[in-house]
Amino acid sequence: MSPRLALVALLLVSGCGLSPVYSGGGHSPAAQLLTAVSIAPIPDRAGFLVRQALLDRMGPPSTAQRYRLEVELDDQIVGFGVRGDNSVARERRTLRARYRLVDIASNAVLLDATAGSDAGVDRVSSDYAVVAAETTALERLATDVASQITARLALYARTPAL
Repeated sequence: MSPRLALVALLLVSGCGLSPVYSGGGHSPAAQLLTAVSIAPIPDRAGFLVRQALLDRMGPPSTAQRYRLEVELDDQIVGFGVRGDNSVARERRTLRARYRLVDIASNAVLLDATAGSDAGVDRVSSDYAVVAAETTALERLATDVASQITARLALYARTPAL
């Protein structure tokens, strides 16, 4: 991008009232909220993967945990695309999360939202390849869902209620 085009883009964005979510670095409302959140354990392998991805994105928690993030997952694999021998040719793996941000002091729910993602998996003759593809899809989905949750929490931090 040329410097002139970059300057024009900067002027257009600044004129529309947009501002960076993490403006202020570690002292921004988003960064302060994310470090004040404890993440409740999430059951099953998908839960472990989502929780680890959330911990990676939110950074090290502060000692003063003001909020608790509760996440419920729905992980499904649905087959479609039937072959001539009635075997499944393709699968769709879907990971949906309902999450709540809870104020620890008052036990009040501050945010109740959902996130989700899906991926397609080809069914091949090798069972090992299918299991590997399903596992890889779950890892990608967990990362996507954690990114959506973190982004929504960062946006929530910019509301005047906090």
